[in-house]
Amino acid sequence: MRAILTTVGQDKTGIVAGVSGFLAEKEINILDLSQTILNGYFTMMMVVDVPDDADFTALSSELNDLGKKLGVEINIRNEKMYAAMHELSGGLE
Repeated sequence: MRAILTTVGQDKTGIVAGVSGFLAEKEINILDLSQTILNGYFTMMMVVDVPDDADFTALSSELNDLGKKLGVEINIRNEKMYAAMHELSGGLE
């Protein structure tokens, strides 16, 4: 399953290493990513491929815990949710 993972927080060393290392341990492949620093805040958005047998709720909780350790906020959402939101907003125009 494809998912969107976002990471936001005060910029500091180790954020990319921490997130990518965690994903590698879980056998989650990074398909695409964008990162930048905006006014001192690190922002990163990834499209990832999560194994179909992964427990998405547990994964989300573990990423939340990782975010606390790294001092950032990490969220992961199923890509289908974003596609559905886009379809809904397209119908409102």
